[in-house]
Amino acid sequence: QVQLAESGGGLVQAGGSLRLSCAASGRTLSYTIHWFRQAPGKEREFVAAISWTDRRTYYADSVKGRFTISGDNSKNTVSLQMNSLKPEDTAVYYCAARLNYRMNAPSMEYWGKGTLVTVSS
Repeated sequence: QVQLAESGGGLVQAGGSLRLSCAASGRTLSYTIHWFRQAPGKEREFVAAISWTDRRTYYADSVKGRFTISGDNSKNTVSLQMNSLKPEDTAVYYCAARLNYRMNAPSMEYWGKGTLVTVSS
């Protein structure tokens, strides 16, 4: 079993930054931790992922160069540093886990409850 809990969401102006955290507990060492987001009326979409085993990272094209995912094994935490935020980044951000990297939300095994990010123009 894996438990995930997101934190760090909030309201920020366009161009600003936020740092989200995903605290993981349980048997997480062999998993890949993903971030997804879901805006109102839209499907949940992949944002970024990091593998605990080889630290390889993956990004959606829409966030490359602006978002950075990182992991801290000692704290069992994955962070998502979001810079140069745009109004279209507004969404509920979810942390998710599965053994290997995938971009599709239905293949995730575990989910957190999400944290809301609102970017004002």
